[in-house]
Amino acid sequence: MIPFLDLKSAYNELKDEFDSAVAKVMESGYFILGPNVEAFEREYAAYLGVKHCIGMSNGLDALHIALVALGVGPGDEVIVPANTYIATWLAVTYTGATPVPVEPVENTYNLDPARIEAAITPRTKVILPVHLYGQPADMDPILEVAKRHNLQVLEDAAQAQGAKYKGRRVGGIGDIAAWSFYPGKNLGAFGDAGAITTNSDELADKVRVLRNYGSRVKYVNEVVGFNTRLDEMQAAVLRIKLSKLDEWNERRRKIAALYLENLQDSDLILPAVPEWAEPVWHLFVIRHPRRDELQKYLAEAGVGTLIHYPIPPHLQEAYASLNLKEGAFPVTEDIHREVLSLPMGPHLSLEDAGVVVEALKKNSPVKI
Repeated sequence: MIPFLDLKSAYNELKDEFDSAVAKVMESGYFILGPNVEAFEREYAAYLGVKHCIGMSNGLDALHIALVALGVGPGDEVIVPANTYIATWLAVTYTGATPVPVEPVENTYNLDPARIEAAITPRTKVILPVHLYGQPADMDPILEVAKRHNLQVLEDAAQAQGAKYKGRRVGGIGDIAAWSFYPGKNLGAFGDAGAITTNSDELADKVRVLRNYGSRVKYVNEVVGFNTRLDEMQAAVLRIKLSKLDEWNERRRKIAALYLENLQDSDLILPAVPEWAEPVWHLFVIRHPRRDELQKYLAEAGVGTLIHYPIPPHLQEAYASLNLKEGAFPVTEDIHREVLSLPMGPHLSLEDAGVVVEALKKNSPVKI
């Protein structure tokens, strides 16, 4: 069996470092907002080339707090991708604002800048592009639309640790960015964790206060805040993994290159990479009209796959109140009916990736 993602091997590769770091945290007596959190925040900010990194307890909280720091609240609207994981929408809903979906560019799956302007109203406050599957959204035209309409831009970079847009790492291109370090991410903790990054001193200060009960001095609460802090244990783990991130991303690129080269003559729709993008291949997502049949065949052949994501947010019961029926976003709906994620990760060998390719070539629904 070739698993969709192998997380245990990441631990095994660096076992001694992880065990030592965790033991030091236990011995230190610091468990929340201690020296490892401070060090990780410095190191990740330096890696991205941004001024500020603020550790959070998870990626959804990071999105939520970033929106609150931007001043989003009840009555406001936020432009979101129609094609994304529901967390992007949930963060908007938590503020009391309304998510306003916009279709993606079909071949990159990311928010289509050309469609944004038509969705803007006097209530629009923020544009929230997602760097989906580890590929950066087309940020320059998004920023141009935002500037024309005096809007702010929040990057959802949960799947894109290390990705570059026109030579710049994502996470410091918009006004603020939110990150998830869920275990399966390219930079993943051993539990839930997240962060917010920004080049704005003002936004960074707001986020630090908001994440800690609205307080910068213990028991003195300036605003109604939240409890969403990165803990020391996860920060210690992330510091170790950050030192390997570029190497592990490069392993992902080699796997992606193998898939792209060997599947290019098939009837699969393969990922398209614009010339300005340097993706980090959090996921390698193919499309096929007989997706469910293909997934079943691959499972029988011993190849693990996942569907990211089977139901788009606007068709989830959670958003029935928006009254967005099937057919409202046809590009997104077509994508969600056809996408399938092949095995991908820094501990998938090229030999095993080759086995995936061979499985696709042998008696599968795919024509090669």
